[in-house]
Amino acid sequence: MTTNLRAGPFLFARKATAEKSDIAIVAALSNDSSVPIVRDSSGQVIDPTTLYKKFGVVILRWEVSLPTQAGAHYTFNETVFDVATDLTSDVRVAYASCNGEEDEDPDWSEEDRNRLWSRLAQEHAEAPFGLMLHGGDQIYADDILQSHPDIEAWEEADHDDKDGFIWSRSMREAAESHLLNRYLDLYASKDIAHMLARVPSVMMWDDHDIFDGYGSHPNPKQESAVGAGLYAISATMFRLFQQGLAEDEPMPRGGVAFDAPGFSVVAPDLRASRTPERVMDEMSWQWLDAALAERRDGQHCFVMSSVPALGPRLSWVEFILDYVWPGTNQYEDDLRDQWQSRTHRKSWRRFLGMMVREIEDYRQPVTLLSGEIHVATRAEMLMKNGGVLHQLVASGISHTPPGRGYARMLGALAAVGEDPLIGYPITIHPPLGKKHRYISERNYLRLTRRDGKWYTDWEFEESGPNEEMMLTGQLRLDS
Repeated sequence: MTTNLRAGPFLFARKATAEKSDIAIVAALSNDSSVPIVRDSSGQVIDPTTLYKKFGVVILRWEVSLPTQAGAHYTFNETVFDVATDLTSDVRVAYASCNGEEDEDPDWSEEDRNRLWSRLAQEHAEAPFGLMLHGGDQIYADDILQSHPDIEAWEEADHDDKDGFIWSRSMREAAESHLLNRYLDLYASKDIAHMLARVPSVMMWDDHDIFDGYGSHPNPKQESAVGAGLYAISATMFRLFQQGLAEDEPMPRGGVAFDAPGFSVVAPDLRASRTPERVMDEMSWQWLDAALAERRDGQHCFVMSSVPALGPRLSWVEFILDYVWPGTNQYEDDLRDQWQSRTHRKSWRRFLGMMVREIEDYRQPVTLLSGEIHVATRAEMLMKNGGVLHQLVASGISHTPPGRGYARMLGALAAVGEDPLIGYPITIHPPLGKKHRYISERNYLRLTRRDGKWYTDWEFEESGPNEEMMLTGQLRLDS
């Protein structure tokens, strides 16, 4: 038998220390495939665990520990994959979001769609990334709503009629097979596959990983039998393709966290328990509170918030979209999904209050990483002790950017700003070296630690890299 690989290998970061990096290797094979031989850096053969077996596909996982040293690698059959496991000193981290778009054109060429992935792969060959963070909308799964005639009918039905649909076995199997194959095709794309096989990932989903606006739809859509069934399938595929977990392994409850020498990543789940009235349930808030408390070590903590927590006065933006600029209403759902929405203001203040507490009370450097809005920007919230909460927005790596007029409109409204916490002003700024606050180009973000200090810059599709900005030096915690 030969190895009939459908997608993979792809890597998930578990934990990094000064001695080793714990990594999960996942691959999807055809049912008639031989099992690949996977070896760690020492040449030891690693036995796989079966995560999933359905629709002619088998998904396997190998848990490996690679040494923290130059030359660390694993072997998948006869192919050697180098992995930059040394995260103890100088480190390069990539951050990306929005890997696709709504109603994706089937004729969209892979070369154009993945142009920034290709650039990322070229960069990695020259100066390896040790970690890749995926901030949401890793896949645009919205077409799951067209995977079965009865699901299409449910989607098109009047709001009050959605509870009348049953969730049949044929609907479930059609939707599951559809989303499985969407992930397989995406992860098999050349440049995406190149990066996922060589750079361990930390991923957290957003609405399009389920379907557009999930979590913000009122009942009965979200809680109907069909809505719940679609969510369950999306959650299974999220486990497999974004966490490297089996169907029967528990869903990350509240979020995921990753620790490395000198820094950490905390990624709360802003979708699984979202409703029109809340962003997270109380158990998720408790998880976030504990995750932050466990990482009060004075080292940099990057908090991934799939939707930006620092932004312009949202009510004004919504007014513009509704009455002044109706041609941009394709972005309306995204804007109304933000922390700043009227129904989420209490949650917004709670989230920002946690960040203030970490910086002021515990002198913990924190930076927010966000995506979702299909433009790049940055923001600052000034602390009373002289510190700064930075927010860096990178979106999207594949999504077509909105028109520049839309970005300029957002920038004009951002000049006014909104300060939900009294005494903590928020300001929106251009990426360093740029003229405008919001940059309407496809992009991804780099986080670089050199000589113990953190720097950041973006890679833009048209204009290339912007000026690098120091993060560590602007956290004035000794004031």
